[in-house]
Amino acid sequence: MDLSSLLKPRAVKVLTDVTSKKRLMQSISALAHDLIELPEGQIFDALQERESLGPTGVGHGVALPHARLPELTEVHGAFFRLEKPVDFDAADKQPVDLVFALFAPADTGVDHLKALALVSRTLRDAGLRAKLRANSDAATLHTLLTEYATSKAA
Repeated sequence: MDLSSLLKPRAVKVLTDVTSKKRLMQSISALAHDLIELPEGQIFDALQERESLGPTGVGHGVALPHARLPELTEVHGAFFRLEKPVDFDAADKQPVDLVFALFAPADTGVDHLKALALVSRTLRDAGLRAKLRANSDAATLHTLLTEYATSKAA
């Protein structure tokens, strides 16, 4: 599994108008609707249900919201860079501006966990986070993410 198979170029967005965690989840749900063709409300509810178990803000301004959806047959990802960080109830109390959302089939355990681990390892790199924060072009963000993961796997 690699990021280029999880993250399609059209699944990378820079958000300029998000002002809260709820609005962010709505934006994630809207993009995911276009990617996986499920109702926005269903995606939003699945994300919120997972968040109710514990916040997915992992620290250093990064969040990894994720949801399992029974209709899916493979894992999909979406990346968002926020112009204005939002409070995400992260463990380190830092607001979030880099968000990698994952959507997995309900019955997949290993693939979902592998995808979470891959994304977590990738976004743990402080240099990569700095490059992502310094760019506002979605194509550049996609390239940074997928080339970083590929270069580390080689």
